[in-house]
Amino acid sequence: MTIKMNKVDCVIVGFGWTGAILAHELTQAGLNVVALERGAMRDTPTDAKYPQIADELKYAVRGKLFQDLSRETVTIRHGVNDLAVPYRQHGSFLLGNGVGGAGFHWNGMHYRVLPEELQLRSTYEARYGKRFIPEGMQVQDFGVTYDELEPHFDFAEKVFGTSGKAGNLQGQIQLGGNPLEGARSSEYPTPPLKNTLGAQLFEMAAREAGFNPYAAPAANASQAYTNPYGVRLGPCNFCGFCEDFGCFMYSKASPQTTILPALLKKPNFELRTNSYVTKVLLDGSRKQAVGVSYVDAQGREVEQPADLVIVAAFQMHNVRLLLLSGIGKPYDAKTGEGVVGRNYAYQMNGAINVLLPKETLLNPFVGSGAGAVAMDDLNGDQFDHGHLGFLGGASVRHARTGGRPIGQASTAPGTPAWGSQWKAGVVDAYQRFLSIGISGSVMPYRDAYLDLDPTYRDAHGVPLLRMTFDWHDNEYRMLDYVGTRVEEVAKVMKHDAYYRAIRKPGDHYDTRLYQSTHTTGGAVMGDSPQTSVVNKYLQSWDVHNVFVMGASAFPQNMGYNPTGLVAALAYHAAKAIREQYLKHPAPLVHA
Repeated sequence: MTIKMNKVDCVIVGFGWTGAILAHELTQAGLNVVALERGAMRDTPTDAKYPQIADELKYAVRGKLFQDLSRETVTIRHGVNDLAVPYRQHGSFLLGNGVGGAGFHWNGMHYRVLPEELQLRSTYEARYGKRFIPEGMQVQDFGVTYDELEPHFDFAEKVFGTSGKAGNLQGQIQLGGNPLEGARSSEYPTPPLKNTLGAQLFEMAAREAGFNPYAAPAANASQAYTNPYGVRLGPCNFCGFCEDFGCFMYSKASPQTTILPALLKKPNFELRTNSYVTKVLLDGSRKQAVGVSYVDAQGREVEQPADLVIVAAFQMHNVRLLLLSGIGKPYDAKTGEGVVGRNYAYQMNGAINVLLPKETLLNPFVGSGAGAVAMDDLNGDQFDHGHLGFLGGASVRHARTGGRPIGQASTAPGTPAWGSQWKAGVVDAYQRFLSIGISGSVMPYRDAYLDLDPTYRDAHGVPLLRMTFDWHDNEYRMLDYVGTRVEEVAKVMKHDAYYRAIRKPGDHYDTRLYQSTHTTGGAVMGDSPQTSVVNKYLQSWDVHNVFVMGASAFPQNMGYNPTGLVAALAYHAAKAIREQYLKHPAPLVHA
């Protein structure tokens, strides 16, 4: 028998970054809020305790903090006529689980967004003409501008305690920052992290090669800091255990270290863990949500009635829940009609790896999650694409996240993968192998999308999400061009050798190789219900009291890490809900 709970003002599905942000903002507005998290409770003193947390085998290799793929996963195929198979071992991307989601074990890269990325179709058509975007590439504008989001970027940085140096402060270019960024209203709340030797070498070489390097923004506090919610962060100690791990130093921004200490004290907030939401419940008109249905820790079906439903799970889970709930028309790749599942994208990454002289001592074990030197000269539309034959670009950086013995013991290409020669290769390369990372954008295509798998189901008998995705020629050309330009930096550096780690045409998307967890799209935002699922405030076009957070809203993917934009969009939506929607519950944008 279904258990029916007492009605609340708002129910939030998922409790990572966006769930925590919306919960705090809406409880401040006086709403009674219940958050439902599919995984277990996680907190710093219990789940990031030192020295237990510094266990590479348990956390980075065996994925202690990741989703259990034996119970629920996605299925993946390259093309619309292929058979999709389940993703049963974490490789290409790492799905988070539990309170904080991937925000508990991320690295902390906290970029904003280049202003043109939010208006990409308009930018390209204005600069290169309407024929520049090829047929079948579904590039579109976000429906919101950088200027509209700037106050929310600024506030999110203050909540996260982000370390960095402004490059464009109120329109004035600042020495040491990123001169290509959009104008910001204030300086970062904490100064940049100290550079490792590798970052210093990259910065000097990039500048000599004619580029504009800068200290990458890092949600790893460089000094003790108290955020606007009154939560205190400690300074990063460069332990080298950020990605895949919780932060025992309370330095890396996560919901646990920035929001939960203030939120969990509120009497009008309740967090329920091990609550697996299977559907958003709609009324008879199917135009209004009345709550959600979930399976609790005892396996019981529970209904939680609510006036407002915030879908705030991971990007893929958001799309799946909309499809399972019948909210929005599912996308059909054959006809090009429908919107839910449309415009799935990933990232096309690569690297130029440099083997420095033997006397170099990089000391790679000195690492922080997001401490890096980056450059945007090859990102977005910061360079002339007119004659290059591709769209998009890449963020380029050298980041030293650690030197752990299992996953971060690099060897030069050609070194055997085992035995005495491998051991000798590790010894030779450990102190002098430097990687210049290339994080590339991916455009949306008619044949790249998400839908429900017709065959496979999760442990509760609910259909899995199916991903249809492969690389396209545009991205191969983009990565080849960026890689060739980054070689200019490698050539300047004093080196014994350098190596291209650049995909070539014909290299299919391989789920076994980790790239990033920066999957986007499927519930994209825009200014038309014909091409988007949500409006500029992340409000469903079809069901006005459903708001969908996260990177599922991105119409295409970019070279930056998504969390900075995800957080700004969440604060933008929260402001609209508090100041507009609660006064008059109705569509905030009319089609």
